Amino acid sequence: MLHPWTVTPEAAVAIQQELRTQIRIEPLEQPVTLIGGCDISFNKFETTVYAGIVVIRLDTMETVEEAAGVSETDFPYVPGLLSFREIPSLLKAWAELRTKPDVVMFDGHGIAHPRRIGIASHAGLWLEVPTFGCGKSVLVGKYEEPALERGSWSPMVHRREVVGAAVRTKTKVNPVYVSPGHLIDLPGAIDLTLRCDGGYRLPEPTRRAHGLVNALRRGERE
Repeated sequence: MLHPWTVTPEAAVAIQQELRTQIRIEPLEQPVTLIGGCDISFNKFETTVYAGIVVIRLDTMETVEEAAGVSETDFPYVPGLLSFREIPSLLKAWAELRTKPDVVMFDGHGIAHPRRIGIASHAGLWLEVPTFGCGKSVLVGKYEEPALERGSWSPMVHRREVVGAAVRTKTKVNPVYVSPGHLIDLPGAIDLTLRCDGGYRLPEPTRRAHGLVNALRRGERE
């Protein structure tokens, strides 16, 4: 166990500052066969947090397995500290998986975070697998608009450091925002994002995880 979850926001910031030194941004060590997609959902005014993980074969985009986790939290809604609300549900879902993926893509951010430890980085330390973020919006970082063609990208810079990339996953559609989390580098994260193409703006792992979490919230999944 890296740290307790029942902490104050001030203690959570201190934990982030300590954990960020353990994050390793480096090329993948092994080829990827199975990729996981993770999405987490909650109402900022409620205590229930829903997490869904979908495991997909990278070569065929076939769904291999799905798992869900639900937990209650008393941690307040604080931007920059949302992983303290989210990860306990993720860990429940992860424990349910019989087939663990080689890498996990999160609907969120990795090091493109004010303290360089978004949900993908924080969860990567817990899961001990390569992780990266693929967000729908920017948390930190400025970028020049990439070219309109699918596959184009431009670096996202925060405090003179490249923390991610704006990646065009579909021609003439808004980019997604990719950042390494743990045990992967930015080129590897961009490559996997573009390989998980289902014809939509969102890559298939997080798109399917989003659908799973929404079904869970509606009571259509257990």
